[in-house]
Amino acid sequence: MKKIIPEKLKSGDQIRVIAPARSAALLTKENYDLAYERMQREFGVRITFGEHHLEKDIFVSSSIEGRISDLHDAFADENVKMISTVIGGFNSNQLLKFIDWELIQKTPKIFCGYSDITVLSNAIFAKTGLVTYSGPHFSTFGQKEYIDYTIDYFKKCLFESDEYRVEPSKEWLDDEWYKDQDNRIPISNEGYWVIRSGTAEGTIVGGNLSSLILLFGTEYMPDLNDSIVFLEVDNYTQGVDLLEFERQLQSLLLQKGSDGIKGIVIGRFQRGSKVTREQLRYVIETKQELENIPVIANVDFGHTNPMITFPVGGGCSLAVKNDTDFEITIL
Repeated sequence: MKKIIPEKLKSGDQIRVIAPARSAALLTKENYDLAYERMQREFGVRITFGEHHLEKDIFVSSSIEGRISDLHDAFADENVKMISTVIGGFNSNQLLKFIDWELIQKTPKIFCGYSDITVLSNAIFAKTGLVTYSGPHFSTFGQKEYIDYTIDYFKKCLFESDEYRVEPSKEWLDDEWYKDQDNRIPISNEGYWVIRSGTAEGTIVGGNLSSLILLFGTEYMPDLNDSIVFLEVDNYTQGVDLLEFERQLQSLLLQKGSDGIKGIVIGRFQRGSKVTREQLRYVIETKQELENIPVIANVDFGHTNPMITFPVGGGCSLAVKNDTDFEITIL
């Protein structure tokens, strides 16, 4: 299928915020207002909202019909240049059978989110060829501090046309920042973990691994041939995080086309997972399927802050030698 690359953003563009998973009812008024103000101020854009983005049921989500309506309205509106998701959740896959793929293909635009939104980002690329984006939610911009790196890579990916290298952040945080914005303590970043050296170039697929596996074996799973797979996990399975990562990774390697994976980039594990570099190295080294391909980890994406934005369906090259000699380039 031919790739469709949406137009880059520019000052004055409209961004539509929708809630295909959990809704904005989950956000405090302070965080909601700050995200709204910051996105307009930092990017010079106009923010509008889907009709159902504040509704909630027992899952703090709106109905399937409401979420589909907001998704379709956003793609159909010629004034909307980007669709931003409120936050993640657990139920984006409820929408897949009801999406008008032809509409998306005819009216391509930037679609961005992470976590459970991985389901939609990869399914849209698989079904339409539209390059989508893994990056901050609308709610992410509700942080008062420690947001500069996130903003920088959001601009690099969505406003600029040049390829860019992904460099490690200087510090990172793994906290419930939305509960207490005034007492956050950053952690010094030790940099990337080079698990296996090598060079590769391919098409990016992936995002949150726990969400990506919901697409395995379905028509919504992207082709893994000639891919660079980006993977991150949250720590919702505390106590068995390494075990869950290992078996989910193994499931990925059982998918059709997995022998065409050219490289793997792994996001930062949350502190609660207690996954170490040595444990991760052991997992990777036990996978014969991953021999001779580069694997680099502790990269700034996933369920910690700050985070990069990267294109699902876009190009990536890896040149990985050791912990101080590496290049991750988004093409």
